[in-house]
Amino acid sequence: MRDLGNTQYFKVDSEPENEARAVLSAVYAALTEKGYNPVNQIVGYIMSGDPTYITSHKNARSMIMRVERDELVEELLVEYIRTRLQGGASGRKTPRQPED
Repeated sequence: MRDLGNTQYFKVDSEPENEARAVLSAVYAALTEKGYNPVNQIVGYIMSGDPTYITSHKNARSMIMRVERDELVEELLVEYIRTRLQGGASGRKTPRQPED
């Protein structure tokens, strides 16, 4: 049984984000080039795990399947927080873990 009185921490290494960032950029470009809405297609892939949401153009489907979906979500969330919630602060910042 879990102790619901404490917050669990989830920490990942910083290396996967660099790969995730590069893959997201390449996949976004391939989807755009083929005329798809890249946001809708990437969300569909992340939510379902179905690689057919991603075009095979420029090897995008193979690239995205090499990165774990949770790493893609983490990269998207970190970038959103950095640019939207921290006012576009320069440099890559990871949100601080709150204290219990």
